[in-house]
Amino acid sequence: MSLDRSPSPQAGGGWSSPGLSPPYEETNGRSRSPGKRYGALNGGVTWATAKAKSDRVSRGYPRYQSQNEGFFSRHYRRISEGLPYFAHGGQEDRFAKEKLGRGRSLGRFSVAELPRRLGLLLSRRRKYVALAITLLFALLLWFQKPLTYWYRRTSFLGGGSKFVIILGANQGGGVMEWKGPREWAIERDSVKNKKKYAANWGYELEIVDMSTKKRYAHEWRESWEKVDVVRNSMKKYPNAEWFWWLDLNTLIMEPTYSLQRHIFNNLEQNTYRDINLYNPLHIQHPPNGTSGDLNAPQYANYLDPETLSPVGDGDPNSINLIIPQDCSGFNLGSFFVKRSSWTDRILDIWWDPVFYEQKHMEWEHKEQDALEYIYTNQPWIRSHVAFIPQRLINAFPNTACGEDRGLPAGGCNSLKNGDDPQECGIQGIHYQEKERDFLVNMAGCEWGRDCWGEMYNFRELSNRLNRSWWEKFKDWIRESWNRKREEKKTQANENEQTQKQK
Repeated sequence: MSLDRSPSPQAGGGWSSPGLSPPYEETNGRSRSPGKRYGALNGGVTWATAKAKSDRVSRGYPRYQSQNEGFFSRHYRRISEGLPYFAHGGQEDRFAKEKLGRGRSLGRFSVAELPRRLGLLLSRRRKYVALAITLLFALLLWFQKPLTYWYRRTSFLGGGSKFVIILGANQGGGVMEWKGPREWAIERDSVKNKKKYAANWGYELEIVDMSTKKRYAHEWRESWEKVDVVRNSMKKYPNAEWFWWLDLNTLIMEPTYSLQRHIFNNLEQNTYRDINLYNPLHIQHPPNGTSGDLNAPQYANYLDPETLSPVGDGDPNSINLIIPQDCSGFNLGSFFVKRSSWTDRILDIWWDPVFYEQKHMEWEHKEQDALEYIYTNQPWIRSHVAFIPQRLINAFPNTACGEDRGLPAGGCNSLKNGDDPQECGIQGIHYQEKERDFLVNMAGCEWGRDCWGEMYNFRELSNRLNRSWWEKFKDWIRESWNRKREEKKTQANENEQTQKQK
């Protein structure tokens, strides 16, 4: 049955509503047909015109449909409830307020309501949200290392691409003798150690062959090549800022320390520029004749105030060379160079063949003695050189530079004014396990010491200090088991001795 129009209660048809049904004025019992007289009385509204209007209205609306018929009808209310509410202006705003005034209030969308609406939306999609979270967690686990490496390497995030580690490997075996099994083992462990550290923090690693090369036709510069290698590395990595030179006999003991956190995030506190604080070479600063004494020679005041100052301009950004000092002076087993025009000048002077020709027989430590000579006789470089405590980047094994003086009873943090610093502060030289020193350099081990033995011992110590919680748990189980076995064995021996005595 079609329900396009309401059925008429009149027997003869017509509308049973005011304005459409004519009055009953006939006395003969017959109702008037909706016809002429009613149409005349109501401004020409006849049955035919009303029926035509009704047909037009009914054609403008859909037919009656049962509930839950069609996808949109079923989901319209659910979709609309999840959408934000927006207020309309004018007459529509008044009608919306009247319609929505029952049970909820209509207002402008606010950020404060966003968590509630997000929670409502997520609660209706629990299964999909749980699936998305699980998938995201699995992707993070799968790509954890690549994402971490990308973050640490990016220049504007982790900043790892600004650092280049240069390792002199001497892969050719030197000049006088070829490497034996121990030398190969030292090189293998050292290279593996640097590769792992560089990959962990996103640094560049440049492994260079330090075999002696004939740089000029009349000379061999063994050990002097690190100056030239640094210059070539700056050309190879034009976007890097700091270059860290490491000798082969070095081992990074704490791979969890990044260079940024360990040194460069607080460069001013980790370095000192006044050589008078620790001066094993007894270099005078200011140089002779520039102290401002009225009785000094005529060239007394040829230096500018920045060069005369023991700390330069005091700005850590002007530091271009960072070197440690051991008990005998500068040590270049581990040092930092920053890319700058000043660095270009100092490297050119440092590599000057005139130095080699005139001084290579006098300078036992070669390029190290050359840098000390330049620092002593060229005051203009002092304002851009900073010194760093030896134990921060270049700790020595015991007896490598005298005897290990140890640490105070309460550690370096317990020192007070007047206390003996021992191996703390800028005069500390030897590696301290309790302080978890960053790097150890087996400098001079080839002269009367066992290089491979020292490398092996420090490698095992580093592995033990940097164990994961699972490795520590397994070691605890194994040590507990071995201890109980030893106790049982000791108890059995004691019982056996007691039996014999009886």
